[in-house]
Amino acid sequence: MDILNYSLDWARGEVFSDKIIALISVFVLACAAGFYFLGRTQMARAYWLPLCVSGVLLLVVAGGLFAANHPRIASFERQYNENPAAFVEAELARTATSEHDLNLIVYTVLPIAVIVCAALVIGFKESIHVRAWLIVLMVLGSFLMIVDSNTRARNAAYRAELEKNAPLP
Repeated sequence: MDILNYSLDWARGEVFSDKIIALISVFVLACAAGFYFLGRTQMARAYWLPLCVSGVLLLVVAGGLFAANHPRIASFERQYNENPAAFVEAELARTATSEHDLNLIVYTVLPIAVIVCAALVIGFKESIHVRAWLIVLMVLGSFLMIVDSNTRARNAAYRAELEKNAPLP
């Protein structure tokens, strides 16, 4: 497969991930509505606001990622046809930055945040609202680790393909 097709497949994969995040955000918002309207216990009612906030946050993230990745599909062909070597060089630099950022977020920040939230849940046994926020943050962090680990794998495979098939200068 040539570099342009691989790049387009990578961008389409990113757009698909963005759509999955948007779909999950709608599900989270529906859960928030369910807890708000159908929750009978104080703990159930405590979940609606954290779920609403995380659902909106996920929707904003999905929209931002879609806005960043969807235009790449159209621009990749133009950039590649103008200068293949410059295109590959720019993509290699971008994927290296992405890999660094994903390693920091997926394998350092998010796991630490989930562990801290889990530890705090133990300390806030009597505060249902704090516990609800912490539990939702743990679920949100875990979901983002799942999605971002897939993004990291796709990014690494794309970078390897770029390095393997880079045109000679």
